[in-house]
Amino acid sequence: MSDLAIQTNGLTKRFRAQTAVDGIDLAVPRGSVFGFLGPNGSGKTTTIRMLLGLVGATSGTARVLGTDMPKGLDDVLPHVGALVEGPAFAPFLSGAANLARFDAADRYAPRSTRADRVADALERVGLSHAARKKAGAYSLGMKQRLGLANALLMPRDLLVLDEPTNGLDPQGTREVRSLIRSFAADGTTVFVSSHLLAEVEQLCTHVGVMSAGRLVAQGTLDEFRRSGAARVEVVTPDPGAARAVLARLGLTADADAAPDAAADVDTLVTADLGEHPPDAEAVVAALVRDGVRVRGFAVRRTSLEQRFVELTGEGFDVVA
Repeated sequence: MSDLAIQTNGLTKRFRAQTAVDGIDLAVPRGSVFGFLGPNGSGKTTTIRMLLGLVGATSGTARVLGTDMPKGLDDVLPHVGALVEGPAFAPFLSGAANLARFDAADRYAPRSTRADRVADALERVGLSHAARKKAGAYSLGMKQRLGLANALLMPRDLLVLDEPTNGLDPQGTREVRSLIRSFAADGTTVFVSSHLLAEVEQLCTHVGVMSAGRLVAQGTLDEFRRSGAARVEVVTPDPGAARAVLARLGLTADADAAPDAAADVDTLVTADLGEHPPDAEAVVAALVRDGVRVRGFAVRRTSLEQRFVELTGEGFDVVA
């Protein structure tokens, strides 16, 4: 069995003259919570639709749970729960009745336990109190929860969630976040499309970043945290001496650092650490050894928000 829940090679989708998804190579490890990031219109939803067989690819290949798609659609989809582009329900039926209809359409779902599965799914998303309420009277957040409940009616190996916290209040967002963590703890792979950076930081183990139809980066969240440019900051009344020490260590300090002055005035000296930086402890030791008075020291890395802006050229919403 492949150790990847989702794998694509050169996956491409064109709509006439427009290329919505341009030759992406996704690798989503089994058991991960994979954040699929990108500004609106970057190709995230089109990619998801291709993975689920909702739209055909122009070229390239996709494998889901080790099976070629869309050829293996009938074998794969019973093991996949999905919430794509917002849930759609019969407004004149209750939440529970809507779930029962969807469950009845699943030929793998046993009829004898349907009522129990519907009740359990509603409880997991906090909708037990509204089970008999008509879906047309649900708020946007409640409809989003009902869509999640639908994805949970049967045990799943993979959950594909497109903007799962859309329309939820802060409490609902926290509850969905807790739910996703519980799925991952049970071994379910969760593929989360989002433009909310704060959510991805709190939820995901891996990320992929889309921009204008291209997959511009992917990897573990820790790799992304380490991939941004790092800088060393030294607060000292001896900026000239500090620059000399940093230069000897192969670090070029900013040119605007002032020379040492007679006045005992603290100055901030900064330098890029580069690809193979010395240990922070070694930098401090070298400064002190040369008599530099170190009154402040820090290593600053590019934030995830800055890193995503660098990759996409666009900003992200950073609050839920």
